[in-house]
Amino acid sequence: MFRETKAFSGFSADDTDRAREFYAGTLDLRVSQLGGPGGLLMLHLAGDRDVVVYPKADHVPATFTVLNFPVADVDRAVDELTARGIMRDNGPTIAWFTDPAGNILSVIEQE
Repeated sequence: MFRETKAFSGFSADDTDRAREFYAGTLDLRVSQLGGPGGLLMLHLAGDRDVVVYPKADHVPATFTVLNFPVADVDRAVDELTARGIMRDNGPTIAWFTDPAGNILSVIEQE
């Protein structure tokens, strides 16, 4: 039953209007808003992958990475996102930043 289902992931935000501005404006992703202002968001990612962002009044930011963005050059991506609260650490070439709701996102170098 589940092998044929196109599963998708999701996470919450305290303000989906601010989240839409961030994901569409700052990250330049295709975003659909479902149910009008303050409703669900669908992030349309490359490879026909979608992620839902749902409003949650008592939202608490995740303490783990909720979304990874593979890129060819992390340093270049970091340069473009410097003003967004980037954190760098040991391990793979990766950088973390947060969305307006405090969720942790990353760019990770992939050849």
